[in-house]
Amino acid sequence: MATSGTTAFEMDFTEIAEEAWERAGRPLRSGYDLRTARRSMNLLTIEWQNRGLNLWTIDSGTQTLTAGTSQYTLPADTIDLLDHVIRTNAGNTTTQSDLSVTRIGVSSYSAIPNKLTQGRPLQVWVERLQPAPKINLWPVPDSSTTYTFVYWRLRRIEDAGNGVETPDINFRFLPCLVAGLAYNIAMKTPELVARVPTLKTDYEEQYALAAGEDREKTSERFIPRVGRI
Repeated sequence: MATSGTTAFEMDFTEIAEEAWERAGRPLRSGYDLRTARRSMNLLTIEWQNRGLNLWTIDSGTQTLTAGTSQYTLPADTIDLLDHVIRTNAGNTTTQSDLSVTRIGVSSYSAIPNKLTQGRPLQVWVERLQPAPKINLWPVPDSSTTYTFVYWRLRRIEDAGNGVETPDINFRFLPCLVAGLAYNIAMKTPELVARVPTLKTDYEEQYALAAGEDREKTSERFIPRVGRI
């Protein structure tokens, strides 16, 4: 028997809301049912970002540094930085070089005696502010070369949208999204409250499955302790 030959299954927000309402215990009936599901979905994906790393939300960016300027604003949808380097001679296939820059906290940054010292930046303090995070570099970039701050960041998951867009999630999280939305819908619908414990259990199981698969798979190298105690 022939298979479909496709692997493009997706659900738009309306389909997700319909499935979630049905799992919660009744069909979606009104525009309000759709609006309250959208609100819960946005809160649910924010909860995921508080739980830990979502690999599909990692991307990279660059910030060209200006001599004498220590502070720069990151994109507003940045949650946090995962890693970063100072790049010199960007674009030059012979001399481009990525150099380490150490992340420090506010206590270490405040203890720097002269925050106006110029040179190649060695340290960065990330201020996780609203509406957008900022980076503070030390030493302050000098004019001896052109520096680029290259970073890898966690960005926010995009909002649920108006009903016809597909969610900004990895396909592995679709079952988790539907289960979590059903759980949240039942919590605020009096006639469905009795189903909350079952729906919560299902949601946590689906999240554990998806999050367990959504991780980096890197090689490990073990060195035997030959001749050592």
